Amino acid sequence: MIAVRVFVAGGSGVLGRRLVPQLVARGHRVTATTTSADRLELLGGMGAEGVVMDGLDALSVGAAVAEARPDVIVHQLTAISLAHAGKPDIRRPDRWFALTNRLRTEGTDHLLAAAEATGVRHVVAQGHASWNGIREGGWVKTEEDPLDLMAGTAAHQGMLALRHLEETVLGAGGAVLRYGAFYGPGAIDDQVELVRKRQYPLVGRATGYSSWIHLDDAASATVLAVEQQARGVFNVVDDEPAPAAEWLPHLAECAGARPPLRVPVWLARWLAGEQAVVIMTEGRGFSNAKAKRALGWQPRHPSWRQGFKEELA
Repeated sequence: MIAVRVFVAGGSGVLGRRLVPQLVARGHRVTATTTSADRLELLGGMGAEGVVMDGLDALSVGAAVAEARPDVIVHQLTAISLAHAGKPDIRRPDRWFALTNRLRTEGTDHLLAAAEATGVRHVVAQGHASWNGIREGGWVKTEEDPLDLMAGTAAHQGMLALRHLEETVLGAGGAVLRYGAFYGPGAIDDQVELVRKRQYPLVGRATGYSSWIHLDDAASATVLAVEQQARGVFNVVDDEPAPAAEWLPHLAECAGARPPLRVPVWLARWLAGEQAVVIMTEGRGFSNAKAKRALGWQPRHPSWRQGFKEELA
């Protein structure tokens, strides 16, 4: 393994905080970005050179990348924390994910332009593969299956933003890691709160599948993609895609909550919108076989079953 200079855009985010220490531990020189000067000390404590950057400002991105002179850029820019996006609103994901959608379109374009201008040859970017596989055929999808664009719903803009990111990064010869739904330190606190309040119900028969991934496993796969200069799409999920009827009651049990309520589809659609109904009733999970085979990656948390117990103990 050769140590390289890695530029982590979004290094102070929920995944960045697990990724940066792993990169540093492997001997890589890391520059990590944040939107707030208050987090520079946090990044320094993880062993990175911190820099304040606005991912939606082409000049800010260009200057930060030029100063860092990286060998590889890792694109982890999102804005779905409470501070950036406000309270989660699954009924209107177009509003909740508005800034993230811009970061996955404009932000991606700015990072790739900066990469081209400074001679960076490799980019690794954050995609998504939890429930959003095409809703036809089997319940578990591979990288060869298209993603669901959720046409005609409030989730459509977000799906288009993901498609733009994938097409743009792959066009530049990079890698897109489609992470499952994150859990781990700070990742699902809002969901657990809803579960404990019994405000996270099962919908209909709850047959829709989702895939999960612990933050540390997402980070370890990213390190491998950096070190191997991986190219293409990889589903970075655990070994057990599962229907909501299985994982949500288990999450409630691990959180010390009462079993989730069950509501009919029509009521869920009215209360929470189409995306929530799709996740619960028609969602498709994903296979991690390619990531294991091509990257030599093995998740330390192979199933959400044990992972939820460990995180909520």
